[in-house]
Amino acid sequence: MGRALLTINGDVDRRKASLWVAKAPPGTRITFAASKRSTDQNSKLWACLTNVAEQVEWHGLKLTPDDWKTIFMDGLNRELRMVPSIDGKGFVNLGRSSSKLSKQEFSDLIELVHMFGANHSVVFSDPAERAA
Repeated sequence: MGRALLTINGDVDRRKASLWVAKAPPGTRITFAASKRSTDQNSKLWACLTNVAEQVEWHGLKLTPDDWKTIFMDGLNRELRMVPSIDGKGFVNLGRSSSKLSKQEFSDLIELVHMFGANHSVVFSDPAERAA
């Protein structure tokens, strides 16, 4: 067997996973991971980040939704690593990608954005309204 991914939704999936493990050759790696963010969560986060970017000036700067995502990822206590740039004139952020967050971690990130927004009078729109 090459690479395989199985999302466990019930007993049938558990039995399938057990069969795969029983047939796996020595040296096979098995990884268990929480489910990743949903499309709805992703849409909600980007709508919220856009609302914050449009409504909040941060220390005299207007930031992009991507900038705010980096700030909130840091606020979520996720590792943000910085290294000097190739030309030595700045730094490059090697921070963790939000695409690697579990559904729960992603929910925590959205909650952090909402808490920040509440403290900075941000009016959040519905992602569905934005798409219309």
